[in-house]
Amino acid sequence: MKTKLFLITPPFTQLNTPYPATAYIKGFLNTKNIESVQADLGIEVILKLFSKEGLKDLFKVQSLKFEGLSDNSKRIFALQDEYVKTIDSVIAFLQGKNPTLALQICQEDFLPEASRFAQLEELDWAFGTMGTQDKAKHLATLYLEDISDFIVECVDENFGFSRYAERLGRSANSFDELYEALQQEPTYIDNILLSILKDRIETIQPTLFLISVPFPGNLYSAFRSAQWVKKHYPNIKISMGGGFPNTELRSLSDARVFEFFDYITLDDGETPIEELIFNIENPKHNSYKRTFLLEDGLVVYKNNSTKPDYKQSQVGTPDYSDLLLDKYISVIEIVNPMHRLWSDGRWNKLTMAHGCYWGKCTFCDISLDYIKVYEPVAASLLCDRMEEMIAQTGETGFHYVDEAAPPALMRALALEILSRKLAVTWWTNIRFEKSFTQDLCLLLKASGCIAVSGGLEVASDRLLKLIDKGVTVEQVAKVTRNFTEAGVMVHAYLMYGYPTQTVQETVDSLEMVRQLFEAGVLQSGFWHQFAMTAHSPVGMFPEQFGVLKENEAIGTFANNDINYTDSTGIDHDKFSFGLKKSLFNFMHGICFDYELQDWFDFKIPKTKIGADFIFDALQEESNFNTKPTAKMVWLGGKPSIETFTKTKKGNSWEMMSLTFHDKKESFTVQTNKTEGEWLVEMLHKISVSNAKTYSFQEVKADFETHLEDFELFWYSKPVNTLREFGLLVL
Repeated sequence: MKTKLFLITPPFTQLNTPYPATAYIKGFLNTKNIESVQADLGIEVILKLFSKEGLKDLFKVQSLKFEGLSDNSKRIFALQDEYVKTIDSVIAFLQGKNPTLALQICQEDFLPEASRFAQLEELDWAFGTMGTQDKAKHLATLYLEDISDFIVECVDENFGFSRYAERLGRSANSFDELYEALQQEPTYIDNILLSILKDRIETIQPTLFLISVPFPGNLYSAFRSAQWVKKHYPNIKISMGGGFPNTELRSLSDARVFEFFDYITLDDGETPIEELIFNIENPKHNSYKRTFLLEDGLVVYKNNSTKPDYKQSQVGTPDYSDLLLDKYISVIEIVNPMHRLWSDGRWNKLTMAHGCYWGKCTFCDISLDYIKVYEPVAASLLCDRMEEMIAQTGETGFHYVDEAAPPALMRALALEILSRKLAVTWWTNIRFEKSFTQDLCLLLKASGCIAVSGGLEVASDRLLKLIDKGVTVEQVAKVTRNFTEAGVMVHAYLMYGYPTQTVQETVDSLEMVRQLFEAGVLQSGFWHQFAMTAHSPVGMFPEQFGVLKENEAIGTFANNDINYTDSTGIDHDKFSFGLKKSLFNFMHGICFDYELQDWFDFKIPKTKIGADFIFDALQEESNFNTKPTAKMVWLGGKPSIETFTKTKKGNSWEMMSLTFHDKKESFTVQTNKTEGEWLVEMLHKISVSNAKTYSFQEVKADFETHLEDFELFWYSKPVNTLREFGLLVL
């Protein structure tokens, strides 16, 4: 019997765009001519719940108890007719289908308002920088969050827009609590999920049901879905894969898990899934790749397949068909341009390189394949995939979901995008490498790169060395300046509570962050508290980092987050509120003059960082030496040419005037005729629209076969002007 696969992402991940795992697997299955259907059950549940009929049912739920209800929930219940009346038009607006509603929403007497709108007074000033559509999106987001608060208090405490019952998936060393929750009657949200799942299973009739679990907030729904299918369709084989099992379930031994699942696969899914298909079609195949299953009542891990993992060039183009791409909801939770990228707009997801080319950071899971096995994809193939996905989805926005995109590959990708004349928008995650020069950032911007995010982590050079980050705070400041000046937004991941981090270092780190925002070279950031994971160097060798594991026991279910004791004895939790509140204000360009002490309700030491540390770092002159192997690229177009004769003290010589038309303005440079003719020809050769690239050495040699003294020409006024308008050295 031929296998038919049904792939799902269970509730909930993102509202605005599908999580890409199932699209990646479907793209691979296409290369093998294996039939599959995919669904994002998260967005489907949200759309059913947040609809006219959905809210009517919600307000009717018998479990509503009015005793002990907050005033906020009583208010929402009293306004239920207003919510039912407005919900469909608001959802359509957030799907981009009803733009004129923005005018109504911004009147602020159209939407019913509950407690989430209380924060509006604090944000009124921010709306000055927002257009009507953005302001309306933000107000509509608050409206949905009000309904969400009502659901959590009155109907289902586990509900969250981007996670469900996350608590049950976090640090679940034992399966007991989750198993017990699954023995209870399905919740209100479960019933919506299961009604959608029932329709899909009946329509598709798969032989293999694949559930991708990227995060703890998808785990409960994954088990609930598997439980329902096992009960009603016991012949369907069920497998789990994805980010959660890859990091958390590597030492799984609890047999009860296999009451729900037949298989759990680890790491890259292509070969393991292909082997599962062979096993289902031929029970004698008995060859598995990184797969847990139950044999004679015991959990066994099988990795006896001789098939290698597929190369990135062989896995196909992610396929988004079957997903409801026009139904996703763009929200604006915070008035910050960078944060919006995660929640606003539909992004096609791609990967430039599997794994991380650095692979040394001591807090990271560098022992696992998803980090350890580094394999880049050729820029030409990436562009082929981009063009295929544009044709399929109609969307030209791309989020490259790399652990850290390599600068050389980003350069190659940008050149390929420009030579193909693609009009795309893209963003990615990077390391703040010194290779991100001013010219490289300008090239990336020209190709459509609008934002980058990267780890500054702890803004302390001692700790950055201990983390083995391979950067310094000064270097980060210069790179973020280069991106910012090129018009590319920068988001920094920030960390506190790293092993051996002192209170002084936390305060100094905050001061560095304050100065980076004040200098205008960072636009966005987020503070994460350090978590010790089993597969990171800190987790594997804690004694080298001054921490002690609280116990060595390996749980029978999830094992990743490790409880530990830091030798400093500092309670890092208490810094959380002050760090996040100060950052929120810095992101909005205010409160730089506050004393750091003002953000905390307990005594902190004064910073030891000089008030001008970042300012001074940014004043340092760049190195003007150009590598002979550097690529020369011209981003501009062809000039219009005029020749004229210049006379001075009885001498005359022929001159050339070259007028260029940049997208924003026109400008002219003048040279003698011979240099001008050479320059026009060379700009054509090194134009970004040409596939061939020329090195600085080749350009210099070409000049010197026709003319003399390249250095004098290179540092002349005409070349300096061209450097300002898109003559790049990469």
